[in-house]
Amino acid sequence: MKEKIRNVIIQAVTELNATLTEPLPIENGDECFIYRYDSHLDSISLVMLISDLESKLEDDFDITLTLANEKSMSAKNSPFSSVGRLTDYIADLIGEQHHA
Repeated sequence: MKEKIRNVIIQAVTELNATLTEPLPIENGDECFIYRYDSHLDSISLVMLISDLESKLEDDFDITLTLANEKSMSAKNSPFSSVGRLTDYIADLIGEQHHA
């Protein structure tokens, strides 16, 4: 499942990169940074990415997730800092919904 989630994230980041003057280094795979202290991604681009991801995840997994919530925004280690961290975060959210 994580591989499928990772592919959805990579697709969304690749599409976002087409709109950015400084694309995110998606070729770094799990290590690709998304949104952290040294990122050039602005908050509007992050919101666009999150919205696109939620839509793609709903299509691919038939599940409705809210990725940007109080827990994720206040986390010491942001789930949006890298592709790998975001993959783990989404897998955990899907797991929680299936056990609810």
